Amino acid sequence: MATYTLKVNGKKVNVEADDDTPLLWILRDELNLVGTKFGCGIGQCGACTVHVDGEANRSCLLKASELVDHEITTIEGLAEDDDNLHPVQQAWKEVDVPQCGYCQAGQIMTASAFLKENPAPSNEEIRKAMHGNICRCAAYNRIEKAVALASKK
Repeated sequence: MATYTLKVNGKKVNVEADDDTPLLWILRDELNLVGTKFGCGIGQCGACTVHVDGEANRSCLLKASELVDHEITTIEGLAEDDDNLHPVQQAWKEVDVPQCGYCQAGQIMTASAFLKENPAPSNEEIRKAMHGNICRCAAYNRIEKAVALASKK
């Protein structure tokens, strides 16, 4: 067990963890940031997606020991505050995307990183970018519509 200083949602936090502890469990169990969800544990579903240095990453595959000196952003840190949502979060609300909602934090984190790199995507580019995130409720059409709407914000 070692102590790591991580920067999560703009704040430095000290966590004790084994070298191979996945970031997902540090976020959920140690920092009580439970918006990041456990889905598959093998990086295939996208429910645990967070940003590391602005890029979308599966937190179930990232180890605590690899994240010192990196900026980690979770769904809880994406918006400025409750009154100033990120454009993707605004679009998600406007389109009424969620059904069960379980995958939505990962979907939003993937979409927001994608739009940062490609602010004016085609529908095909949106589908390709979001393809790796699984939605068991099959809200894919609404997800695509929300990402397109967010790109205009």
